[in-house]
Parts: sequence; structure tokens; C-alpha cells
Amino acid sequence: MTIDYKKISKNLKFEGRAFIDGKYVDAIDGEKFENINPATGETLCSVSKCNHKDVDLAVKVSRKAFNSGVWSRTSPEFRKDVLLKFAELLRKTGEENSVLECVDTGKLIGDCINEVANDAPMHFQWYGELIDKVFGKVGPTEPSLTSLIVKEPIGVVAGVVPWNFPLMMAVWKMAPALAAGCSVIIKPAEDTPLTAIRVAQIAKEAGIPDGVLNVLPGFGDVGEALGRHDDVDAVSFTGSTEVGGLFMKYSGESNLKTIGLEMGGKSPFIVLEDAKITDNLIDNAINSAFWNGGQNCSANMRQIIHTKVKDEFLDKVSKKVKALKAGDPLDPSSNMGSMISKKHLATVDGYIQKGIDEGAKLLFGGVSSKDQKGFFAKPTLFDDLKENMTIAQEEIFGPVLGVLTINSDEEALKIASNSKYGLHASVFTQDIDRAFHMAKSLPCGTVSVNTFSEGDIKTPFGGYRQSGSLSRDQGTEALDQYLQTKTIWISHS
Repeated sequence: MTIDYKKISKNLKFEGRAFIDGKYVDAIDGEKFENINPATGETLCSVSKCNHKDVDLAVKVSRKAFNSGVWSRTSPEFRKDVLLKFAELLRKTGEENSVLECVDTGKLIGDCINEVANDAPMHFQWYGELIDKVFGKVGPTEPSLTSLIVKEPIGVVAGVVPWNFPLMMAVWKMAPALAAGCSVIIKPAEDTPLTAIRVAQIAKEAGIPDGVLNVLPGFGDVGEALGRHDDVDAVSFTGSTEVGGLFMKYSGESNLKTIGLEMGGKSPFIVLEDAKITDNLIDNAINSAFWNGGQNCSANMRQIIHTKVKDEFLDKVSKKVKALKAGDPLDPSSNMGSMISKKHLATVDGYIQKGIDEGAKLLFGGVSSKDQKGFFAKPTLFDDLKENMTIAQEEIFGPVLGVLTINSDEEALKIASNSKYGLHASVFTQDIDRAFHMAKSLPCGTVSVNTFSEGDIKTPFGGYRQSGSLSRDQGTEALDQYLQTKTIWISHS
């Protein structure tokens, strides 16, 4: 049965208020801002513009809930049942939530279904099922002593999340933090607050106690207030490297709270001389650069191709890029949606022009049309990139694929490693020794061999260098940033 997503979109009811202590509330100062559909430029609704006063209130109720033990000191089985119920409700409301995310972001409806209707509930189910399988340790001691090593929830957690995967990034914070027993405050990006606001009410229906999950829409001052608040125990941030550095500063100037960072990237896609230029390889090349309109921190825009296979690769990639259709994200036939905002579209266009100005060879695409409805960038393909060009060094966050030519494996490693980032890399080769050599040599948090993949919920995600901190999202490792370790010594002589 074909689903009429446009019909669902026309029947959406938008909620733009903050969610604090189990109910929707206006910002204390009563201020609001307009939320825009980036695919049409039309206003969807007004959203509460929270500030430090709302942060103080949300932290107060979060701390009260945490200290009461209404969630933090419940049995693992209780929290497990609630999170499994949460997952069930998210699946039941998945189509409507996905359409809401689509109109709020300009993302393709197919991607929204995958992320919002499928992955989001699966995360709550996975961490719910993990809760009662996390064990402490007993240290080896002399017979008269016992040492217990236990894990306890860190307390009040703030999750500050970006606009490119609004609900998924919020869920990456919420699910493990709630599983750990923490109280959680989510600050969604100002461009895309609607699904996080909506899901907070679904969490309440699932049984999350009042005050345990709060959502504060607003601008950067909300994030700063959370980062500087002396009663916030941890911040988990996904976004730009620049803002990640600010959270480190906020921590140092306040209570030295734990800061988890997942930030930018400039990820290489490496095709060595022995790789077969198959349809699968080309599909991965296109997906790695143009998925989500290139608005992805691990996008493989730097495609480093051995000269032996470069012509065949470029010929096949060119045909695929020319076939890409940027259009209505609610239309399943579209291959790419819109950029998130008019401002961001101008930034992407600026990078494309910079590439032209610095001598990269524009094969397809270019700067966007100025008279269009919505904020659509052109799928763009460059050849003849040089490793120190601006578009080969800086994160574009748009639908741009650039090809650099190399003559050896070591040259590929040199160029791939020439970056301040270290989030992701893809390597294509038929030689297992080459594959392991490249994977172990690349300074990044995830390496995909003969595919483009960020992994899945079972594997940790994060970066090296200026792409992240030691914390990780996903996997059992995600729990670590929401737990603190206590040693208990018992003498029984």
C-alpha cells in the first residue's frame, strides 16, 4: 500500500512549546521564534524561545527527580519495561513522526522513515534490553577485605544536538542516559526542534516520570547556560568543532562537568589501484557524499582515487551525479531534499564558488539558483582537487563530491591524514593486507572497508583529533559517559 505522506503532512498538529516537568509550557519570558519548512520557505509554527531562566527551571526539576530516586534508583527491570514501552509507542507513531521530521528538516521522507520510525525506537529497545545486563566487578583482595566496583548514574545530563539528524541525535543521548538512570535535558537545534518536543510527550505516555526528560528549544544561549550550569553533571554534544570547544570552556569555567563531544569531519573515500569499479562501489561513492544532501559529519566528500582506475571511476560517478534529483522531500522519487536554511545554502554555495576560484575542475552542478522556492543546493562534482584547497580541508556540509588523484597507497594515506579531523574513512581494495594496513594507519574513529558505513547501534561512533572526545555514542560504550565509577571497600576481619 502506497502511503500518502503529503496527506499526513496536511493533518499535522505542531507543538512548539518547551517540555518541562511532564508538561508543555511557554518560555518563562514568553518569547517565541518562527519555525520554517526549508523545502518551501513557509512557516510551520511558533516555537518557545527559552533562555537561562528556563534552563534554571529545567535543571531544578531534573535534579529533584534524580534525587528523589523516582527513576535513578528504580530497578533495572522497571526502567527496561518503560523503555520498551517507549519503543513500542514510537513505532506506532512512526509515520507521523517521520513526516513531522521531514517538513521540519527538508530531509527525504525515506530517510526519515528509516531514522525516526525504525532506528529511534530500536535504540530505546536496545538500551532497554541492555539495562539489566551491565555488571560491576569484584576486585581481588586478601580474605579480610572485599572491594566492589560499581557503576552509578552521573546525575543530570544535558544533550545538545544538531539539525542534520534531529531526532536520531537526541535519541543517541536520551536512550543510554535514561537507561543509566539519569535525568535528561535535550536542547534541540533551533532549526529543527519539533520531533524532540513531540517525543517528550510520548516518553511521558510510556511511563518516564515527570522531570526525568525535559526539552528546551531555543538558541545558543540555552546551550551555553546548560554548559555553564553548576548543577548539570554532564553535557553530551553533537555539532561543530567550534561549539564543541566552547563547551570545554564552559566546563572549565563552571563545575568541571563531564563533556562528551562528537563533532565535524572531512572524511576520505579511498579507492586503491586493485579495486574493482563495480556498481556497488559507485553507489557507495554517491551515498557517502550525497546522503542527507551531504549534511552529515562523516560525509566522504574527499574521494581519493588511484590514477589507474580514476577514469573509469569518474565516468561512472559523473553519470550518477547527473541523474540525482533534488526535489520535494515528501516525494519518494526525490533523491535529495533541501539544505536546512537559506543561510546554510549560501554557505554551501560559497564553498562551491571557492572551489571554482581555487582551480578545481567543475564537472557538474555549481552555485544554486536564486529564484527557487525552498533552499535546494545543486548536486556538485569536482575533479582535480588538490589536498590543500579549501574544499578539500574544510567541512562543506553540502552535496559536493571532489576527486583527488593519487599514485600509491602511501600517497593516499598522506592525503587522507592531512586534516584536523578524524571521524571516518572508507577504503576500497581487494587485498586483505592492504585493507588492514589502511584501516590501522588512518587516524579516525571508524574505517569502512569496501563499503560506506558508520556502523550500527552495536558499535561505538565518534572521532579522533578535532572530530571528538574520548566519549562515544552508540554501543555499550555510550553508557560510559552517563555512569560514574565507585569503589566500595569492606573490611570483615
